[in-house]
Amino acid sequence: MIPSEKLALFVDGPSLHHTAKGLDFSIDFKRLLAEFGTRGVLVRAYYATIIAEEFQTTRPLIDWLDYNGFTVRTSSVKEFDDGQGRRKFKRNIGIELAVDALEIAKHVDHTLLFSGDGDFRPLVKALQRLGPRVTVVSSMRTKPTVVADELRRQADTFLELDDLKAAIGRTKEESRMRNQRDEFS
Repeated sequence: MIPSEKLALFVDGPSLHHTAKGLDFSIDFKRLLAEFGTRGVLVRAYYATIIAEEFQTTRPLIDWLDYNGFTVRTSSVKEFDDGQGRRKFKRNIGIELAVDALEIAKHVDHTLLFSGDGDFRPLVKALQRLGPRVTVVSSMRTKPTVVADELRRQADTFLELDDLKAAIGRTKEESRMRNQRDEFS
């Protein structure tokens, strides 16, 4: 990345959480912002996630992100019947993330998508047509691999999340200490 290029980060919260967990670490979002702030001019950072009954456990993270430099997008879990009497849940944050990415595309040089979801391939193609380079941040080192091959191949660059662990990760000890602190807050 070029230090003077304008960057936008797009974080698919559930995907990033799942990927980092598969790599045995958790994300320190303050470090993530700092790291990418050194790689270019950070124009905007978006974080998209779903809200379900377990929302109460994610509320502190969403509030922290909202107050500390992220534009947070949330989407409710939608419940439906599959036609055979089984309850199914639709958890889709992609459209909100895609709209934000397309709206800011003409104002940035480089878009970083923190997701391995192959459904984002058309978004990556559309962004590339509008001008910014697109980097997908995910992992090929998890078992099983969490990044869709078609998404990785479509991106201009693929960045292995595991290679960022030292820069943006929180150690198990830091996570344990934070969890203890949150319990007493």
